[in-house]
Amino acid sequence: MAEFSVIDQYFSRSALHGDELGVGDDSALLTPPHGQQLVICTDTLIAGRHFPLSTSAHAIGWKSVAVNLSDIAAMGAKPHSILLALSLPKVDHDWLSEFSRGLYQCCDQFGVHLIGGDTTQSPHLTITVTALGYVDRQQAVCRSGAQVGDYVVVSGQVGDAAYGLAHLGSALQQRLDYPTPRCELGQRLKGLASSMIDVSDGLAQDLGHILKASHVGAQLDLEQLPLDPALEALENTAKWQFALAGGDDYELCFTISPEHFEQLQPHSLDTKITKIGQITAQQQLTYHYQGQDYPLQLHGYQHFA
Repeated sequence: MAEFSVIDQYFSRSALHGDELGVGDDSALLTPPHGQQLVICTDTLIAGRHFPLSTSAHAIGWKSVAVNLSDIAAMGAKPHSILLALSLPKVDHDWLSEFSRGLYQCCDQFGVHLIGGDTTQSPHLTITVTALGYVDRQQAVCRSGAQVGDYVVVSGQVGDAAYGLAHLGSALQQRLDYPTPRCELGQRLKGLASSMIDVSDGLAQDLGHILKASHVGAQLDLEQLPLDPALEALENTAKWQFALAGGDDYELCFTISPEHFEQLQPHSLDTKITKIGQITAQQQLTYHYQGQDYPLQLHGYQHFA
């Protein structure tokens, strides 16, 4: 089946308006809203590396979009559109139908358009999505703004996806296959959070990127980590390995002043948020458990391990 036939059959839907142009030409055309900046990110998913080979095509389609929207959310931006580069071992119509259905369901839920991309043949299934969004000029939330005294806060639960990967068939596999990008929360945190990152490689490792960029440290209270009952039932070392180093959660970890935290009104948010620690002047990440120092040696996901 020819490349353009695959595109026409599975990836040609477009809902752009006005003078914007999506799938069907050499390039897409977008008009940035006045007073806003363009936010761009990209992620590649490889079969057997970023998802189990048994993962359904629908889930792969959903996740390939969701992990990119999570990066847009982590900047406090509103997602707008995606580009898709898809490398396929062969043209499998059943697989493509389910993959495109999952992809478009995630796009539809978060108001995103597929505006272009590329398809080709390859020995390995590889999906690369580039996401675009907009944020008010000079209002993007970066990693470098954490201040001593800020709270460290995380959305949702951590460790679910890693537990699901280790226990395929369990209820938490859903969180591995269908992560929820916190797009609404990310936009709500614009102007309030001092720094932010999405948790893709493990909470400890990703928080470490904030600490390095901001030249600060943090103390985390282990008993405050928001965990699923399945993780709470584990012994401490195992549950903290999942929660702090497991990765694939795609929750938002952010720092925020106590005053701004009080303005958030958690009951009005689309997901729960939990204060798990505080930013310190000492430039390292430390852990406390039941009021005592608790040394841990953890390593998050390594892309070239």
